[in-house]
Amino acid sequence: MSGRRVVVFPSAAELGPALAHLVASRADKALLDHGRFSLGLSGGSLVSMLSKELPALPDLDCSHWLAGFCDERLVPFNDGESTYGLYKNQLFSKINIPDSGILAIDPSLSVQECAEDYARKLKEAFPKEDIPVFDLLLLGMGPDGHTCSLFPDHPLLEETQKIVAPIGDSPKPPPQRVTMTFPMVNLARCVVFVSTGGSKAPVLKQVLEGGEGPALPAARVVPSHGELFWLIDEPAAASLTLQVERPGSAAKL
Repeated sequence: MSGRRVVVFPSAAELGPALAHLVASRADKALLDHGRFSLGLSGGSLVSMLSKELPALPDLDCSHWLAGFCDERLVPFNDGESTYGLYKNQLFSKINIPDSGILAIDPSLSVQECAEDYARKLKEAFPKEDIPVFDLLLLGMGPDGHTCSLFPDHPLLEETQKIVAPIGDSPKPPPQRVTMTFPMVNLARCVVFVSTGGSKAPVLKQVLEGGEGPALPAARVVPSHGELFWLIDEPAAASLTLQVERPGSAAKL
């Protein structure tokens, strides 16, 4: 692992373009290395940020991209809670990623069957790997420190066998979801957290600097051989005392 980088931007508006350039640079690297770029997506503010900034990049070619989801809510695709549905409407229609390059859940299944089906799709998409290794995972963090659908004090935090697990009792609605587990998340070649806004400042301090009690889920994302970025804005960084990077507007990550 090349170490954690905490990069602070003046605002979310200035963070967005830097995130898009980071995605594009890791895509170029992956395409040169193994001919495909695999990207794991999360919901929340990432949807609108990526949907604005990625299509604005010049000459972006997504024809050899594979997109999956770090977690997903078990709702129909036309439901406002569907992460796939949001990306389909806001991003996938603007870039040339092929339909065959998008790995989505089957929301018609039970939550257990849905997790098993999604795990099968992932393994088929990564046939040479026992556990799929994504080139880049984009993660968010909730005000309770959860990431993906891995919540504080939940038994799924200790899952070691499954790459995708069902959750039927999510403390945040909707209750039924499927989520990547830590064994898979921590194998990614690069993991990028995006966290913005002053409401995230207290939990961000706890995640990045530690505190009493067990580590929050987001703090347990420690790629075994990959890069780890935290891209945050000044309001989210307000309580931090650790050393951070504050790059210029043209900085390359």
